Amino acid sequence: MRRACCFALSAALAASLLGCGPKRPSAVRHDPPPPPPVEDASGQEGGLTRPDDVDWGPDIEPVDRGGTLDQEFLGGPEGSPLADIYFEYDRATLTPEAQKTLEHHARWLLRHPEARAVVEGHCDERGTVEYNLALGDQRARAAMEYLLSLGVAGDRMTVVSYGKERPVDPASDVAAWAKNRRAHFAISP
Repeated sequence: MRRACCFALSAALAASLLGCGPKRPSAVRHDPPPPPPVEDASGQEGGLTRPDDVDWGPDIEPVDRGGTLDQEFLGGPEGSPLADIYFEYDRATLTPEAQKTLEHHARWLLRHPEARAVVEGHCDERGTVEYNLALGDQRARAAMEYLLSLGVAGDRMTVVSYGKERPVDPASDVAAWAKNRRAHFAISP
């Protein structure tokens, strides 16, 4: 049954990628982002405020320890200062946790205008290569669109999908699959 569903999904995806049907809007859906932060009147670095009429909960600011601003708080694998975000199985929808992480990433990127980001979409090993490449692209684009909505310039970001080709954990179990369903942020100056 599972193989039949995967095959049907793969066939439908292949048909849509080949342009055999009418173009539809992107399948990536996520809750609308909160309003982007704005600089306060003082113009101080990190002086970001949000509208007072919304309860945003406690602000968690990254700690600056000796010139490595945010790296301990946001540190991702492979030397990236930005942590990966994770997705549910067969989804490109941003979870509330992923949105919160992306808000921290947006603050970091806004404080580091020289930084460029490649948003990489990754999947677990289940499904076809073609299906996972498309899903990885949707995941990377969802992350990039959210960062755009928070004020990060589009010309500072690019998107690439690796599908299931670059797993962070090569094991074939539920824990490994959860680690591999991610968007990774490769930062360059």
